[in-house]
Amino acid sequence: MLKVSTPSGMPNASAGQPAEKTRESQRSRVNNAPSNPKDERVLVVPSAAFDQLGRFQGFSPDADRYVEALLVPELVSFRPRSIVEDDPSYKQIIPYVVFRSGDQVFCYRRGDGSGEVRLRRKRSIGVGGHVDEADAQGPGLSTLDAYETAVRRELEEEVEIRSPGMISRFGLINDDATPVGRVHLGIVHLFRLETPNVVAREDGLVETGFLNLDDLAAIRDDLETWSQICLDALCTTLIPHAGQN
Repeated sequence: MLKVSTPSGMPNASAGQPAEKTRESQRSRVNNAPSNPKDERVLVVPSAAFDQLGRFQGFSPDADRYVEALLVPELVSFRPRSIVEDDPSYKQIIPYVVFRSGDQVFCYRRGDGSGEVRLRRKRSIGVGGHVDEADAQGPGLSTLDAYETAVRRELEEEVEIRSPGMISRFGLINDDATPVGRVHLGIVHLFRLETPNVVAREDGLVETGFLNLDDLAAIRDDLETWSQICLDALCTTLIPHAGQN
């Protein structure tokens, strides 16, 4: 089960990872990372394996079935990002974490320092990124361990979570309608917070804040495609329970 640390040492339903351990892992990764992000090797799965499980367009709530079938040693590999960014025969696996507190959701705009050039200046409700080969370095780490290490690292790098909460898988996003979407597969995690208190750490996250679902729906066209898909799923599942964590 995924573990993410929260303030004051409070465990969540899947928490307990010491923050210092995460920071040490982050420092080690930075020291060993390629100078050019395009030179990094990222986790991919063959698109053919995704097809065998059942390719879909948009959102699927069946995250566990896909994750458990795809993130296995016989299918995954780490390949140069510069190559797979334009190769739809592989899907790059991307953790996509959505922060929710009651009926409010964390939102930001991708600034000029955002890693994915094709998404800059778009609004987003998801925090995450690629699973790097460095995330898999460690004795006895499984593929799922590497993925969960990447989730913790991305959160540690991009935001400061100032509220206790619980994180769980929410679904999958696949969007073959755009060049970016054709080569990525998003695993969506919903992070339920007691209070709406998340602060950006990266310069690439600007105009941050929590918005209620109605306000997000009003700016839907300004959201990146994955966030539009995710927002639609959230509105379907959360509006009947708005105001409850």
